[in-house]
Amino acid sequence: MSEEIPILSAREVIKALSKLGFRTTRQRGSHIVLAKVTADGKVATVVPKHREIARGTLDGILTQARISRGEFLKALEK
Repeated sequence: MSEEIPILSAREVIKALSKLGFRTTRQRGSHIVLAKVTADGKVATVVPKHREIARGTLDGILTQARISRGEFLKALEK
């Protein structure tokens, strides 16, 4: 089945996304927007600046970023 995603802080999520080519483009309040340019165009995702990001929220972030759980977990390990 799918791999279990740990509960992470916004800082940890942003660090892993940075390893996958995302860069912080802007922030408004507690929401940080990260983006990267791909062959299909620009891909962006929003990360809430929380101590703990709920698993469902993290799933949504990965969906927006077009990243699989496995790919994200590998970036976390690096």
